[in-house]
Amino acid sequence: MLLLAFDTSTPAVTVALHDGQRVLAETVTVDARRHGELLAPSIAKVIADAGAEPGDLTAIVTGVGPGPYTGLRVGVVTARVFGRTLGVPVYGVCTLDVLARAAGPAAAGREFLAVTDARRKELYWARYDGPGSRIAGPAVGRPADIPDGAVLPVAGQAVALYPDELGEPIWREHPSAAVLAELAAERLSVPGTGVGEPAADLGAPGTGHVLLPPEPLYLRRPDARVPGPPKRVTSP
Repeated sequence: MLLLAFDTSTPAVTVALHDGQRVLAETVTVDARRHGELLAPSIAKVIADAGAEPGDLTAIVTGVGPGPYTGLRVGVVTARVFGRTLGVPVYGVCTLDVLARAAGPAAAGREFLAVTDARRKELYWARYDGPGSRIAGPAVGRPADIPDGAVLPVAGQAVALYPDELGEPIWREHPSAAVLAELAAERLSVPGTGVGEPAADLGAPGTGHVLLPPEPLYLRRPDARVPGPPKRVTSP
């Protein structure tokens, strides 16, 4: 196995290469406005750092969000293009599940939330049990409207944006491609593993840590819209 993993659904452009046993190379750059510029060079770097070639890849996995439209689209489209060009399978994983996997030990057996910035004064969020399985979400909403958001421990860099409205911060980091790769490698190592439900159906409890089709999970419409027909102008 030589698994390429990356995520662009947050301000972090994070890429890792995994051989089925361990992470061989990883790079992270935080820049919310340069996903399109940074992803391809980052992919080239981790492949080179591992002494591999693109043709050595056996699978690709990308974070499918939820995330803002532009950044998330960069990762998903790149994954599809690489998969088609190289003839390898492409999988998706919910980005909040990746964040929860990293933050699980800090939760110390308690239920907790994983959050990322959704802009518009909102957060993408999901709720996890002590072992780190998703029990609610993913969803999007204002911090004050997240059930038990002010009580539960909260993981994610975005917790710093709303310190007075969220509970105890337990993990102030962006999702990591290294953790994404570990999750996918574990799932792919199970005989007969296939792709789970479409990303649009992720709301059901117990659906965490499954491999998904590489479809973006936006949860809401993008800011950019196709303009409607021009208004008719008449003479006074």
